[in-house]
Amino acid sequence: MRGGEPGIAYQLRGTLHRRRQWLTLIQGVGFDSSGWGPVLRKLQRHFRLVVIDNRGTGRSDMPTGSFKIADMAQDVVSVLDDAGIRRSNVLGASLGGMVAQELAVLHPDRVSHLVLACTTPGWPFAFPMPARSALLMAAIRSMDAETALRQLVETALSPQTLKHHPELVERLVAHHRSRPVDRRAWSAQAKAGALYAGRLTQARIKASTLIVHGGEDTVVDPRNAKLLADRIPRAELVIFPELGHLLFWEDPERFASAVTAFLLPDTE
Repeated sequence: MRGGEPGIAYQLRGTLHRRRQWLTLIQGVGFDSSGWGPVLRKLQRHFRLVVIDNRGTGRSDMPTGSFKIADMAQDVVSVLDDAGIRRSNVLGASLGGMVAQELAVLHPDRVSHLVLACTTPGWPFAFPMPARSALLMAAIRSMDAETALRQLVETALSPQTLKHHPELVERLVAHHRSRPVDRRAWSAQAKAGALYAGRLTQARIKASTLIVHGGEDTVVDPRNAKLLADRIPRAELVIFPELGHLLFWEDPERFASAVTAFLLPDTE
């Protein structure tokens, strides 16, 4: 969308409901926009959606080299400009939550309300990736693709989900097989997230903010949710104690209800 930058694909959903607020959705590492599948219809009942394929995923162009979270935030601005949307609510998950934070800090006029799910404020003032996930990330290059995919999925779900809903592992594995992300893009996104330095800039966020996190998240330490809530003025915090990193897959109904109740308090 910008000279020399990768083209970013997006969809507008629910555009017939002109009086409804916009909600822009930004996914995490390894997902294109279809990663929102379990909650899309639930959110579309209440909002007009801007659903983005991050760099290197879905129909977006493959990046030619490394990039930063700030570059991905600018991608979102370019999407909103292209769609003619001046302001939008923004929901970002994991890596997408870092992008959403950066967007709210650098472009406060474009964000009306902010929802940050299963994400981190970034180094140096944050809790690092839990040991289980850090070890997996270090070992993943030596694994075959199928083993790596299955271990990544299992790590992203809580022990209770794995015990009571083992079929979700197969659903997610099948989903990723049907929507593969090039390893170069996956690595570039993971590197951008690992190098994200939010420092203490979250204190500059003006948008009303909701932070949502799974209490059993072993990808992003749940204590980061409290850090974000403490740093963002008047932020609200919701913890789902029994859910993991992919809480919007593990309990899409409660996740969508929490988002909707925050953005449209008179609806729920």
